[in-house]
Amino acid sequence: MKQNWKPGTLVYPVPAVLVTCGKDPDEYNILTIAWTGTICSDPAMCYISVRPERYSHAIIKRNMEFVINLTTEKLAYATDWCGVRSGKEYSKFKEMNLTPGQSQIVQAPYIEESPLCIECRVKEILSLGTHDMFIAEVVNVLADEQYIDPETGKFDLEKARLLAFAHGQYYALGENIGKFGWSVQKKKKE
Repeated sequence: MKQNWKPGTLVYPVPAVLVTCGKDPDEYNILTIAWTGTICSDPAMCYISVRPERYSHAIIKRNMEFVINLTTEKLAYATDWCGVRSGKEYSKFKEMNLTPGQSQIVQAPYIEESPLCIECRVKEILSLGTHDMFIAEVVNVLADEQYIDPETGKFDLEKARLLAFAHGQYYALGENIGKFGWSVQKKKKE
């Protein structure tokens, strides 16, 4: 038997990412985001949803660029800390000993300690209530070579030990249990 609950945001797990923004070092900031995802594959597009009162909101809106930095178990503390502290009061790169890298296409920095950094250029902003959705085109992806499988050229998600967020908790992603299409894949004859 199922219970009726009031409508809520229970689509979990979601990625716990660090979003970086700013045009120059004096403006650089880091924001923890869980409301993010893919919205189109061609052209590659994604979104982040940010509360208008957040310090980073104005920076992203002014510059129309940001970088989504995937997080790992090693970055879990920084991910949480950057989500509960304001860039108005702290230099988050300095406080968390994170290194701002020079992005290839956008002016916002990326986090060198992140295994995968997605450079984004904002195409549209939708005001949706508590959050504004920044719809963005992916203009470049920076992948740390230590997580690229030399045989397949694919990014090794299991090796990266990425973080997920579910209902107020952080989780490390677990083992691979199958690939897309494995349920209908023809079995090899022996």
